Amino acid sequence: MARAPGLVDVAQLAGVSHMTVSRVLNGHPMVKEETRQRVMAAVQQLGYRRNSIARALHGDVSGTLGVVLAGEELFELSKVLLGIETAAKDAGYWVNLAAWHGGSAADLTETVNRLLDQSVDGIAFVADRPMAAEALGSVDSRVPVAVVMSGAVANDKLASVEIDQVAGARTLTRHLLDLGHRRIAHLSGPSRVYDAQARVVGFRAEMAAAGITDPVVREGDFTPAGGYELTRQVLRTTPRPTAIFAGNDMMAVGSLKALVEAGVAVPEEVSLVGFDDSPGMSHLVPALTTVRQNFTLLGTTVIQMLLDMLVGAEPTHQLIPAQVVARDSTRRAAGQR
Repeated sequence: MARAPGLVDVAQLAGVSHMTVSRVLNGHPMVKEETRQRVMAAVQQLGYRRNSIARALHGDVSGTLGVVLAGEELFELSKVLLGIETAAKDAGYWVNLAAWHGGSAADLTETVNRLLDQSVDGIAFVADRPMAAEALGSVDSRVPVAVVMSGAVANDKLASVEIDQVAGARTLTRHLLDLGHRRIAHLSGPSRVYDAQARVVGFRAEMAAAGITDPVVREGDFTPAGGYELTRQVLRTTPRPTAIFAGNDMMAVGSLKALVEAGVAVPEEVSLVGFDDSPGMSHLVPALTTVRQNFTLLGTTVIQMLLDMLVGAEPTHQLIPAQVVARDSTRRAAGQR
C-alpha cells in the first residue's frame, strides 16, 4: 500500500521549505499570497492529511505555544529560550511559559492541563533528565508535545531533540588520536548524569576503534575541584597520559590548575580538552580546545517539531551535531611528526 503524502511531499511539490508550509497552514500573516496559494495547491493536489489540517485551514488556532521548564539544572537555558522565542515569533506564535519543579507525574500532568486550559496549540518541554525522564513517559496530551532533553524520551507520542553527546565525545577523542595521542585519560562527570554517561560511551567507542580497549577513565563531579583532584591522580599513573579529556570545561579549568602546579606544560607535555565551550574558555592560557553545543538551535528545532506535528507529521527524535573548537591547549604528541 502506498504511503500517505507527508509534509516533505507538500514542501517539495510547492518548491518551499518545511517552515514555509508550517507558516501557511498555521495562518502566518507574513507569507506572500502567491506562496500561500502554491502551498495550498500542493496540499489539495496531494490530498495531504486534510482532516489533520482542518483546524489550521479554518483558523481554529490560538496562536500560542506552551513552554514548560521542567527541572532546576537546565544548562544554557537562556540560549535555548532564545531559539524557542525566535522560531515561535517567526512562525506567528506567542510563547506561554510554565515551570515544573519536580514531584509526581500527576503534578506534571496538571501543569500540562493548565496550559491546555489556555488553548495552547502545542507544548515544548525544556527538561532536566534526572527530574523529568520518568514523568514525561506518562504525558498524554491532545496537542503536539516536543522535548529538549539529553537522552531519548520513553514516550513515542512525544517528539524530542538533543545535542549528540556521544558523537561529540567521539569527535573530540578522534582529534586527540589524530594528533598522535594514545595515552588519553578521560575525567568524567558523575555517572548518574546522562551527559557524563554519553561522553564516556563516545570516548570509549573511539578509543576502541583505534585499538585501545582499556583507556583510563576516572569519575568526578563536573566541578573545577573534581577536575583538579582527578588530574592529580592520573599524573601519578605510569605511564603518564599525554592527553586529558575533561568531561566538561569546568573540570578542564581544575585540571589546568593541577597541571600547572605539577610543572607539566600544556600542551607541550600534556594536551588538554574540555566540553561545552563555556564563556571564557578562549581566554584561558592556553586557550582551551573544547566542544561547542548549539543550544539556540535546540530551541528553534523543538518549535519546528511542534509546527510539523501541527500539520500532521509524526513525532521524531533528532540529534544535533556538536562541533570541536580546536585552540592552543592541544598539539601533536611528543615524538609524533
